[in-house]
Amino acid sequence: MEVASQSQTFVILATAAAVLMVAVTAGILYLTAVEWRDRRRRKREEQAAAIPKLRRKSPG
Repeated sequence: MEVASQSQTFVILATAAAVLMVAVTAGILYLTAVEWRDRRRRKREEQAAAIPKLRRKSPG
């Protein structure tokens, strides 16, 4: 009886470890995607802000 109980405990712990590993990996992927998207947005905003400055300086 004790061997079956230990076996079941190990299965539960292994399953919990796998679920936590998947959750952490998904979280890292999410944060990486959000950072990539924000970096693209900031770069676009910087480029959009630089274009009017270049146009103003050209005629003068």
